[in-house]
Amino acid sequence: MKRVTVIAILLTLIMNAGCKREGLTEAKVKLKDGVVQGTVEDGIAVFRGIPFAAPPVGDLRWKAPQPAVPWKGVLEATRFAPSPVQARVEWMGDIEMSEDCLYLNVWTPARSDKEKLPVMVWIYGGGFSNGTTSGTIGKNIASKGVILVSAAYRLGALGFMAHPELTAESPDGVSGNYGILDQIAGLKWVQENIEAFGADPSKVTIIGESAGAISVSILCASPLAEGLFSGAISQSGGSFGPVSDSRGMGEYMASLKGAEQQGLEFSGRMGAQSLEELRALPYDRWLDDPLSQMGGFWPNADGYVIAGDPYKLYRDGKYNDVNVIIGTNSDEGSLFVQPMEPAQYEGMINARFGPLAGRALELYPGNDQTEVYHSLADIFEATAFAWPSWAWAGLQTETGSSRVYMYYFDQYRQEPLYPGGPMPRGAAHAMEIAYVFGTVGQNPGTEATDEEKSLSDIMISYWTNFAKNGDPNGEGLPVWPLYTNGEKTVMHLKGVSPALIEIPDSERLLFMDEYFRWLREK
Repeated sequence: MKRVTVIAILLTLIMNAGCKREGLTEAKVKLKDGVVQGTVEDGIAVFRGIPFAAPPVGDLRWKAPQPAVPWKGVLEATRFAPSPVQARVEWMGDIEMSEDCLYLNVWTPARSDKEKLPVMVWIYGGGFSNGTTSGTIGKNIASKGVILVSAAYRLGALGFMAHPELTAESPDGVSGNYGILDQIAGLKWVQENIEAFGADPSKVTIIGESAGAISVSILCASPLAEGLFSGAISQSGGSFGPVSDSRGMGEYMASLKGAEQQGLEFSGRMGAQSLEELRALPYDRWLDDPLSQMGGFWPNADGYVIAGDPYKLYRDGKYNDVNVIIGTNSDEGSLFVQPMEPAQYEGMINARFGPLAGRALELYPGNDQTEVYHSLADIFEATAFAWPSWAWAGLQTETGSSRVYMYYFDQYRQEPLYPGGPMPRGAAHAMEIAYVFGTVGQNPGTEATDEEKSLSDIMISYWTNFAKNGDPNGEGLPVWPLYTNGEKTVMHLKGVSPALIEIPDSERLLFMDEYFRWLREK
């Protein structure tokens, strides 16, 4: 009798344990719209291709994302959805793409829906013209006790084309920021569903790189995103340039009027006489258009999604005041520029910097082609990445109450960025991504060194600590203080022992501050 009782107790314990682990260990979760079935990979439950909005096709092309359609039965969430429509580029490889692209992926280490784990939501970069959520990026983050979500958003013309007819049909009187609205829809989905994966929806950190980091800064300033996240990590990006009817050289954000004019010119090149004709066009008609390439279509200051000049919004304290990590790489611009003759360079500087041209040539000399190349790279880095990041950190430190941390990523190899290209002087744009996700050295012929692996472990710990506590610090890590301009409070991410430095290139940053002030006032 005693033996039977013991067996009964053991069976009960086994059954109860199975119930406790039901779902997430077997990767089956009940969501608001239906049940999803994922896979278990190295102890992490992975769900791929979950719809967070209705397919933005047909009449929904160039409209704000609509709620996902609930499904019956079990949705097999075992493969990545197609990437958003985009011009094909070599660095993306041969990708499957579709207008039906509003899907997200989840990596969760939780063993029940009661664990209240923090969440990181990854927003990809690619100049708002390229990008994908397809990739095994979640394992190492999840292994640290943080759920990772990667959510898609529309790109290029489908994501960011404004047009007077689109503005007229919109109930909000705006057009063009569909990709940002997709990101907001994804964050709303997280708030409504992520608890079923074992998460705490009050601990959501958004994280993005390049255009993803610009998106993070836009979301941090958008009234539509208020309350959807508690922290933000910006890797090489930020939108703090003045608003203009023309985006110019990328230092301005277009007004709605300017973006509409761009849309009219685009639709004229497509031979479309009406919005109906535009919606009927197959997307491959415009993939070779210049605006479909890197830096073409872009978010605009519509007064709704983006309420105004972001710099002024931060100056006046009108933003979502959350804890932030903000940083850049040490040689960001080298990936984007090509050699130029010194005489041509001097002419460009005079035209671009106007009354500040003499000072610009002192700080960014161009006496030969090599010097010109490096100066062009440094100007691109400063205007696109370093100054916006520095301005953001400074403004939020002055007007906010949340924590602000800054980093400077400087880990690189002495190898040309491309065959026959010049040697980099630091870490190029996007090099830090592999360290954040623990994938450094996974490409053929690029086995990671012990130093690189160590730095990656440190960065993963910093990032996941921040997601957990709003503070990157933790046991065994170099202490990372709150950012103070002019003091050694910037974490220099390099080698096995990152150390604190002052913000690099401060003289050039002060010059760029003067330059952007001139642009804003002229």
